[in-house]
Amino acid sequence: MGEGEEGGKESKKRREAGRASTSPPPHLRTAPQPSHSRHITPATPSINSSLPIPPPSLIHRRSANPFPVAGPMSSMQFSSVLPLEGKACVCPVRSANNGCERLKVGDSSSLRHEMALRRKCNGARGGAANGAQCVLTSDASPDTLVVRSSFRRNYADPNEVAAVILGGGTGTQLFPLTSTRATPAVPIGGCYRLIDIPMSNCFNSGINKIFVMTQFNSASLNRHIHRTYLGGGINFTDGSVEVLAATQMPGEAAGWFRGTADAVRKFIWVLEDYYKHKSIEHILILSGDQLYRMDYMELVQKHVDDNADITLSCAPVGESRASEYGLVKFDSSGRVIQFSEKPKGADLEAMKVDTSFLNFAIDDPAKNPYIASMGVYVFKREVLLNLLKSRYTELHDFGSEILPRALHDHNVQAYVFTDYWEDIGTIRSFFDANMALCEQPPKFEFYDPKTPFFTSPRYLPPTKSDKCRIKEAIISHGCFLRECTIEHSIIGVRSRLNSGSVLKVCFPNAMMMGADLYETEDEISGLLSEGKVPIGVGENSKLSNCIIDMNARIGRDVVIANSEGVQEADRPEEGYYIRSGIVVILKNATVKDGTVV
Repeated sequence: MGEGEEGGKESKKRREAGRASTSPPPHLRTAPQPSHSRHITPATPSINSSLPIPPPSLIHRRSANPFPVAGPMSSMQFSSVLPLEGKACVCPVRSANNGCERLKVGDSSSLRHEMALRRKCNGARGGAANGAQCVLTSDASPDTLVVRSSFRRNYADPNEVAAVILGGGTGTQLFPLTSTRATPAVPIGGCYRLIDIPMSNCFNSGINKIFVMTQFNSASLNRHIHRTYLGGGINFTDGSVEVLAATQMPGEAAGWFRGTADAVRKFIWVLEDYYKHKSIEHILILSGDQLYRMDYMELVQKHVDDNADITLSCAPVGESRASEYGLVKFDSSGRVIQFSEKPKGADLEAMKVDTSFLNFAIDDPAKNPYIASMGVYVFKREVLLNLLKSRYTELHDFGSEILPRALHDHNVQAYVFTDYWEDIGTIRSFFDANMALCEQPPKFEFYDPKTPFFTSPRYLPPTKSDKCRIKEAIISHGCFLRECTIEHSIIGVRSRLNSGSVLKVCFPNAMMMGADLYETEDEISGLLSEGKVPIGVGENSKLSNCIIDMNARIGRDVVIANSEGVQEADRPEEGYYIRSGIVVILKNATVKDGTVV
């Protein structure tokens, strides 16, 4: 044997030794992969039984290197996300230079990336190999997409989700704002309606199959839905928005909806046919009187991950308002074990929970020792149909009747929502939520280019102001403001404030909803010459701690301040009510010159 042959064998041995030294340990080795997944190597199952199962939460945390590897690969950084949902899940991460960016589940821009990565790692749509992990190989580039998948088997598809938005009852809690309109049709934030919140959240989540159930004073709500969502401004592709007004079928007892569940049950024949035709698997039940921004597909994804029959969206609340909600307790896996609707006294005290697991999500969780149901539910289709048609045919409400019973024989899971959420259940909460929009910085704002809130396109001109002083205020479009002072207040569409008018903060603030129409200068002059009051606020009027409903006419030298601190009063003949110390001027009401409230 010559020197050349010996040298060749030595070189070959060194090369093989080098390859062996850079190979991953046995538990991470896999069969050769096709060329299209050169940068992503699926590993064989490896379950770390020591990982704790934390309580459910929306917040995710990142682990720097959950799978340490010996040898040269140990210097390579592994990216992973451990969601606090009770179990691990697939979570795509884009690795770039100094950090990692988690791709948002359910976001349309990242869904295609998720699907492609899942196919590369698992070879097909749907099931992932139980406990499979994807790790970087040595030839990965800095922009390689990295996935760690362990237990998630299915991905929630927004095309398999339908939403049902409940239009509410008689609206007594928001009276007199609901005297001529349904609760979801009440204006909020200057130019929106309450119904725009769940509708926009649905569209931003990719859910475009929506039913709205209406009952009392529904004309204004139906008109707004038609103008906003059925007038061609939004492309639904294969989706739709349908309004289901309260009706009576042959053989049914006369009467309105008797609760949230009864409202869905009365239209179960419509929904069941639609769900089968459209291959709907999950039903999202929503309320039309709340203010929040949520990606519903994250809620549905957890519902799918947990293989839940029902999932409740919940939020931490303080002691002062806990008795206003349905309260829940859940175990370490996120399964709801107790549900109590609006408890009082000892029952309320028994529903306290340790919310310290929310330290990373909210400030001082000890101030929020209760977990409240938001009235946002996800049902498996067959579970909902069975509960309403067979199991609980005589029960009419989800919160107070059906859910407490369903805990015993169904997998009911909790999803903790830690962003801003406000239930608009009373005049005080409605007023405070609107005034909070004026704060700097606000706790909630409608301005988000990625998740916009939709409303009726009114095609109004910009607001015109002349010699005005405006501080911490929201001014809607189409307003005329002349020599007035506005502080910490909301001015609705087509509002008119004349010289010397003052809407400002004395203790609380003022909200003016605006008008449905304009009056011309000639019409205004004619009304004034006849001693009548035009739409808007007259000269030298001072308003605070009040809500001015649509088309109200406030005369000259009017003072609305409730300086005597009256909490409740009914003065419909004078055009106003007082609720929780807040003066509410009625829609189309006229407050004469010189009136003091």
